[in-house]
Amino acid sequence: MKTRRACLAAAALLTAVALTGCGSSGSGGASVPDGWGTLKTKGVDVSYPKGYEEQSAAERGKHNAAAAVRTQDGKKVSVITVQLGFTEANSAEQAAIAAEAGIQLGADVKGQKDVELAGTDEAKRIDFTFEATGEDGGPAKGTPIQGVILAGLDSKDTTFAIRIDARQGTLPDGDLDRIIDSVEVH
Repeated sequence: MKTRRACLAAAALLTAVALTGCGSSGSGGASVPDGWGTLKTKGVDVSYPKGYEEQSAAERGKHNAAAAVRTQDGKKVSVITVQLGFTEANSAEQAAIAAEAGIQLGADVKGQKDVELAGTDEAKRIDFTFEATGEDGGPAKGTPIQGVILAGLDSKDTTFAIRIDARQGTLPDGDLDRIIDSVEVH
């Protein structure tokens, strides 16, 4: 009888362990919602919601490997960018520190924390807010902007930074979560 109970307990434990690897945990499953586009680079891919337009190499900043922009009434209300190899770093922590240095002066950095992204064991998330400058086709000066940077190293130990900026109220939290969940590090 003890042997049978031990076998049943072991089977239940194995089943529980096996099931923890299944399903969506919201921790970087690299899932892409229907109808979304994807920015593909040699280091990372990230998807974006309907309403964003991918920029060509000529349209995006020279330091961006990929970018997508959402406009409203002729103004940029949200931008998603990917930078690769932007600094020499040996860890996600160092990559995040370098990425944080690129946030505009006067921004309110909320902090840095670990984030799970598909394809890497270590990545950091930086949340921050700032006021728009009113330049480059963006919102009027002083408009509140919320930002998130995801930073780390790809499989070739090259740094990456995915930055998501959005005028307050234009990117629902659910869409932000889905953008983060869509990230695939190569």
